[in-house]
Amino acid sequence: MQRLRYVHWKEDDFHIGYFEDYPDYLTQGRDEEELKANLVDLRKNMTSGGIPYIKKVDELVLGP
Repeated sequence: MQRLRYVHWKEDDFHIGYFEDYPDYLTQGRDEEELKANLVDLRKNMTSGGIPYIKKVDELVLGP
């Protein structure tokens, strides 16, 4: 089982969210359950090549 952290908030009548590592790719839903379903669909599109040129946030550790 894979776990992905996501950020979400309510704005007007919609719940909006994105995966923490991929802040450029937002989705929305009328409620939290629809938002979660849309996040699952977004992840499928991202891993299947349905979205080209995926940008990801990562971390670089530099020595002393």
